[in-house]
Amino acid sequence: MECLKDRGNHLVIACLLLVGLLYIFFNSAPAGTHLLFQLQGKNTHPSLVSGSNATEYKDELEEALAKASRPNKTVIIATVNKAYVEGDKPMLDLFLDGFWLGEDTRGLVDNLLLVAIDRTAFERCLFLRLHCYQLQTENDSAGEKVYMSQDFIDMTWRRTLFLGDVLERGYSFIFTDTDVMWLRDPFPRLSPEDTIDLQISNDRFDGDEWSQANPINTGFYMARSNNKTVALFREWYRRKDTSLGLKEQDVLDRMMHEGVFSRLGLRVRFLETTLFSGFCEDSRDVRVVSTVHANCCRTIKAKVADLTKIVHDWNRFKSSPPANGTAPFAWSRHSACEDSWH
Repeated sequence: MECLKDRGNHLVIACLLLVGLLYIFFNSAPAGTHLLFQLQGKNTHPSLVSGSNATEYKDELEEALAKASRPNKTVIIATVNKAYVEGDKPMLDLFLDGFWLGEDTRGLVDNLLLVAIDRTAFERCLFLRLHCYQLQTENDSAGEKVYMSQDFIDMTWRRTLFLGDVLERGYSFIFTDTDVMWLRDPFPRLSPEDTIDLQISNDRFDGDEWSQANPINTGFYMARSNNKTVALFREWYRRKDTSLGLKEQDVLDRMMHEGVFSRLGLRVRFLETTLFSGFCEDSRDVRVVSTVHANCCRTIKAKVADLTKIVHDWNRFKSSPPANGTAPFAWSRHSACEDSWH
């Protein structure tokens, strides 16, 4: 009996010591640490950074945004997957060629955050020593997403959710598809006014940069982080499940015509195609155009073929700009994209 009593006493003492150790551990950790782990989810880990007056935690996305950000907390964001980083001439390489060959664009790579939606794309981004972030997705996102396939639609919605998160973190951004060639720094051609909440490209331009009759294209746009744009993205994404068969661009266009922009007090500028052009409507002036988007095109292969022509056209212009009295500059025909619909 005495032996049993001693064992019981030892067990009680051991339990008390364990409770004491756990108490010391949790109370010595920074306040809120355990809650932070619960809130951040599997794609983030906390890292301690020093602030001026306090210590705060940043997750992986916050760190990536901070590294790529301009001083005014504006980031250039593009999304890539395996289909965009593999092949004889990957779309990503062509996209980066634009920054290398463009006017005043090389330094903008420092503000570019590549969001990879599979491991292959993430590793390629790291190899290129760019600012990289891997987005966690539930489904396989590695293959080509043919225009208007269900996988394509799902990818556009996942992107919208992510970009809304960026706005909620206080970062403004230019979102650009990787099939957009940056030939000139677009920032001087985007309004710096804080009162303009959204500046968005169009498939065709009706001549009025404030007209909601312009057919918007979400392949290139700038959103300022404020309460109005955060509310827009929340409402936009909420419509996903009631908009089956529609990509996010179609839903945003519908919201605009339903008066959502006006209801939220958004001031939206529609970018003219002379400055921000695409295959749907070529820029009329190569001397001022900033971007060329391979829109109105169905497959990556066709986009790469016709964007390669754009690179050749651009080099031809830079080496021999048209002079007064000479034949005007003309873009090559986007024949591969035209044939992609057949």
